[in-house]
This record gives sequence, structure tokens and C-alpha cells, in this order.
Amino acid sequence: MRTLYEYTALYLGLLLYASMSLAWIGIAVLLYPLLPERLGRPVGRYGIMYGWRIFFGIMHAAGAFRFDTAELEALRKDTPLLLVANHPSLLDAVIVASRLPDLVCIMKANLNDNIFLGAGARLARYIRNDSGHGMIKAAVAELRKGGQLLVFPEGTRTAEPPVGRFKGGAALIARHAGVPLQTLIVETDSPFLSKRWPVYARPRLPIRFRIRLGLRFDPPDDPVAFTHALEAYYARELAGVSTPPFETGS
Repeated sequence: MRTLYEYTALYLGLLLYASMSLAWIGIAVLLYPLLPERLGRPVGRYGIMYGWRIFFGIMHAAGAFRFDTAELEALRKDTPLLLVANHPSLLDAVIVASRLPDLVCIMKANLNDNIFLGAGARLARYIRNDSGHGMIKAAVAELRKGGQLLVFPEGTRTAEPPVGRFKGGAALIARHAGVPLQTLIVETDSPFLSKRWPVYARPRLPIRFRIRLGLRFDPPDDPVAFTHALEAYYARELAGVSTPPFETGS
């Protein structure tokens, strides 16, 4: 019975996600050419926030997910701010986006062009990661408008827990924008949607996520040294956190 419940919750959740995404695509496609940027940005970001909040609320009620994101509420009006986080799962960004109304993310170009994600991302003026220099320039400009920017210093999901090698983009953005850098510590008890998650694997439910606030740092003078120190900080914070192996059996 547990296996049946887990498969049912998983696939009904995916169907719900696809249905909500398609509905938002239609709205975003219509609004993008009609709304100027100053209106499109907040409409797009609130749409993403409430869409994911509704989705996660339904999945929580179904017993599929359990979230502890209360500490993020303290950041809602704290702008401009650069948020950095470790990246164990594909859900990390959208969990944060579901709690913060003025969040902008950096997206890979192929995700920005994705049928389920692209229209909403363009309306919200998310940043395309087409080139390093252009991405940093766009990120600095966004922070100077007073928003919140989410960056994963690993550049991709964690391949080898507890944390992967950090890239220097976050430190460069913080330095050039002159904004503080707030660390977010993402913890989960499941490998669901991690780097090596098998496409058809069945996760054991409920899946628990906790996002807590770590230290806040001033803009760094030396981005290279700061990046090494930041990676070491995350390694220490996550040293006692581990996820169980994949459970793919029927």
C-alpha cells in the first residue's frame, strides 16, 4: 500500500505541476508583450511565488512533502540582497521562490527556453546564464534595482555531498554590486531530483526540506579568497547532513 501511495502521489504531483505550468504559460505569454518591465517584473515574480506556494501546499496536504522554511520569512523585505545556497535538488530554487516575492534567479539558457519554465521566467525578468561577463553584469544591475538574487555557487546540483566545488560568480557579483551576501543552508532527507536521481525512481515519502539562514557576509575585497572560504563554510555546515541512498524498488 505504501508503494502504491508513493507512486500515486508522485505522478499526480507531476500531472498537477504540468497543468499549473501550462496555465501560467498562457497567462505569461499574453502579459509579456503587454506589460512594461516595471509592471511585468513584479507580476511575473508574484505569479511564480504563489504558483509554487499553491503547488507545495497541495503536495504537503497529500503527505508528499514537509517543509521548514520559516526562517526565509525574515528576508522578505531585506533588499537588495544576494542569496547563496547549496544545491542538493532541482527543487531548491523554487522552494526559495515560493517564499520570497521579489526574487530573481539565474537560469541556464536551455531552461529559459523550456516550454514549462521559459515564458514565466521571461515575464519575471530572470537572468539568462549565456555568458559569464553578461550574466554578472545583468545580476549587478538587478541588485542595484533593489531586488534579491539567488545564486548557487556550485553552478549545478551537488554531485558529491556534502557540497561541490564553488565558482567565483557570487563573490564577483557581491563585490561589484556592493551588497551583502546571505547564506542559505538547504537540507533534505531524500536524494529526490538530485544530480544522479534516476528518472523513474520512486522517492520515499514524505520528502523533507529545511532551509535555514546561515551567516551574512559583507561584499568581499578578494573574491577568490572569499570563494574558497565560503566553500569551506558550507562544508562545515553540512558535514553532519547526509541523504539516504536511492530507493528504486517496487
